[in-house]
Amino acid sequence: MTEELACLDAVAQAELVRRKEVKPIELVDAAIQRIERLNPKLNAVVRPMFESARKVARDEKKLPDGPLRGVPYLLKDLVAAFAGEPLAGGSAFMRDFVPDHDSELVARLKRAGLIVLGKTNTPELGLTCTTEPQLFGPTRNPWDLNRTPGGSSGGSCAAVASGMVAAAHANDGAGSIRIPASCCGLFGMKPTRGRVSFGPDLGDVLGGLGIEHAVTRSVRDSAALLDATAGPATGDPYWAQPPARPFAAEVGVDPGRLRVALVLTTIAGTPLHPDCRRAAEDAAKLCGGLGHEVEEVRFPVDGELFNRAFMAVWAAGCATGIDGWAQLTGRTPVEGEFEPLTWSFYQIGRQVPASDYALALTALHHISRDIAQFMLRYDVALMPTLGLPPAPLGWMASSSSDLLEAERRMAEFVPFTPLANVSGQPAMSVPLYWNEENLPIGVHFIGQYGDEATLFRLAAQLETARPWAERHPPVSAFA
Repeated sequence: MTEELACLDAVAQAELVRRKEVKPIELVDAAIQRIERLNPKLNAVVRPMFESARKVARDEKKLPDGPLRGVPYLLKDLVAAFAGEPLAGGSAFMRDFVPDHDSELVARLKRAGLIVLGKTNTPELGLTCTTEPQLFGPTRNPWDLNRTPGGSSGGSCAAVASGMVAAAHANDGAGSIRIPASCCGLFGMKPTRGRVSFGPDLGDVLGGLGIEHAVTRSVRDSAALLDATAGPATGDPYWAQPPARPFAAEVGVDPGRLRVALVLTTIAGTPLHPDCRRAAEDAAKLCGGLGHEVEEVRFPVDGELFNRAFMAVWAAGCATGIDGWAQLTGRTPVEGEFEPLTWSFYQIGRQVPASDYALALTALHHISRDIAQFMLRYDVALMPTLGLPPAPLGWMASSSSDLLEAERRMAEFVPFTPLANVSGQPAMSVPLYWNEENLPIGVHFIGQYGDEATLFRLAAQLETARPWAERHPPVSAFA
């Protein structure tokens, strides 16, 4: 029964509950069994919440009658506050912080009927694209235990890819949904800026770079979750225009003949691994076979200006986050409570003058306009999600304060995903390709601002044309 339930996506599990064929407590107990069996190998779940989850599942009269009622879920241990549970963000500095209220996202997840089983691993403050925090130790990729699951939502992706749960919370400031989705063979959608609220505690996260959502195995799960959580909260600084109809209704709709921009050159001039290039070329061929018009182009972005402005905003955002936590807790940040790379970002971020920060944002806004103007000619842009296959553990770990080396490696690994964070456009990583080592290589699509609908239609078409649900990693509930 446990393995059978593991094969079902969240929508299918909710349907079983709705038809009274399975009780929520049965779904929860089965998921807990899978976590207890797999987590010692993967280290994806760092804060179990099993007993509170069982209590919620047993009290069916109080369980909200939402669209995903009774489905087990995991929260990334970053940004999303769950009242009464620690929120460490992968940092020793915050290990004892316990919020007294739910974030708006968590409140909406609960209203949808989801049952939170625990918190997943993340790099310290979500700053890097591998999940290897010193506080909780590294999360391992279920496709190869010696490789990274990506970051910063690596714990959530390892959990979903291995079948612990069907879907899990993730957030994304430079690719943190799409990077680990690529590494773990999952579907990862980054919605339009402002689509999901950061309220009530946060508004402008990293100068508008950040966004909340999830990682899933099926396209329809991602759409259902976005339907359940989308929409502004009172006072939000960003607002995305409402969709014409529910995102779930777009899954299965013919996307029509799309104009697809194929991008195989990075804006920074960094090389693409042959596997990643082949993945994008293969996806372009698949799109052409489905009737879409594909044209190879270059993004009109000054890579040097982009990197300089992005890193200024990123470092300042790190400093803002740490100083914000300090104000919240009344504690003073000290070097020994942070990893070396985090501390270096913090020191640099505190030295960024206000005028330089404003100029960096202005530069990113100009770049965003250039991308938006370029995208008027296309419905979607297609490129590799990453510049490299899943890297070995330790290759990007925060083991030193050498920012230049860290930047070089991250730029090589993540050459495309930050573009959509800067522009605010929706983007997704789709698991369409595996290399000769049986490692997943994601394909990245960027859509028009506010147009997740086209991405969901295209993703569902690709999912039908080349199903990935039956591809299971060696370390999983399916093995």
